[in-house]
Amino acid sequence: MSTTYRVADITIDRIVEQQGAFAKISDFLPAATPELIDANRSWMQPAFMDAEDKLLLCFQSYVIRTPDHIILVDSCIGNDKDRAARPTWHRKTDATYMAALAAAGVGVEDIDFVLCTHLHTDHVGWNTRLDNGRWVPTFPKARYLFSARELAFWTERHAANPIPAIEDSVLPIVAAQRADLVDSAHVLSDHVRLVPTPGHTPDHFAVALGRGRDAAVLTGDLIHTPFQMRYPELSMMADTDAAQSAVTRRAFLERYCDTDTLCCTAHFPSPSVNRISRWDTGFRCEPV
Repeated sequence: MSTTYRVADITIDRIVEQQGAFAKISDFLPAATPELIDANRSWMQPAFMDAEDKLLLCFQSYVIRTPDHIILVDSCIGNDKDRAARPTWHRKTDATYMAALAAAGVGVEDIDFVLCTHLHTDHVGWNTRLDNGRWVPTFPKARYLFSARELAFWTERHAANPIPAIEDSVLPIVAAQRADLVDSAHVLSDHVRLVPTPGHTPDHFAVALGRGRDAAVLTGDLIHTPFQMRYPELSMMADTDAAQSAVTRRAFLERYCDTDTLCCTAHFPSPSVNRISRWDTGFRCEPV
């Protein structure tokens, strides 16, 4: 399983925390009919879906090394977090994530920026760690980039109905004055640009890498499974705007289809990194 990729003067490392069966495809993609699932079973199983029709998902971060910075994109699930709805995430204490960082040659003090494509639970968990009963930044020297609109949306929802991930993994970063609130089209450097990709959440962004061109792009949660490549109009159960996410997904796939741009997905099973090609009216992933 490849976990390191190089494009021009950039190195990309996958930092895998968990991988396995997650949810039945009919629950995850509510508009996917039994007939459509049956018609695609031959290529979905066993690589992307198990014998019980549960989608296989990976939960991971990416470490990006440019000539100027070391950047973490999304911070995955985290330890010690109260996630009762997800038993495999709930108050876990394993060393998997930190061991994967170490295997990539990266320590917590090496990270210059943490980019959160959006503020869902499995993309902010390692923003913080538990220290004597307090949530403190895991990456002490990093600036954490949040979309200003995204933060405002979730802060308002949290005030009305508490959201554990906002409480323990986002607001402590703001309180520690480590957060930089940016536009979802923010340019971080010559090598790193944010790309607005709304729909899954109100101001979700992807991350494009490369000087002068998109040599690689990190999708975040604009797409979760290769089934959505084949049928971009199928939106997943947690999208805040299903119609917008479908438009965003097709536009993204059209933009990078039949190019040499590496498409680094957040949740596709390993190897997770693909190039995009056309498949009738949809698309397919070609693993790298």
